[in-house]
Amino acid sequence: MPKLKTHKATSKRFRYTGTGKLMRTRVGKSHLRRNKPRRVKALFDTMIEVESIGNKKRVKRLAPYL
Repeated sequence: MPKLKTHKATSKRFRYTGTGKLMRTRVGKSHLRRNKPRRVKALFDTMIEVESIGNKKRVKRLAPYL
């Protein structure tokens, strides 16, 4: 069986925790950031759990070795 290629954009955006939860980065981190308050910019550093089953399946297919 040939190896599967990892979708590089997916591997940069998602992480698995030690307990197996799929975490994603927040949107809006890079563009027009200077207009936002410091409190909002601090929220961009935290990651959110992916809860949709369909999205979890999609990430698993795009990045099987994550």
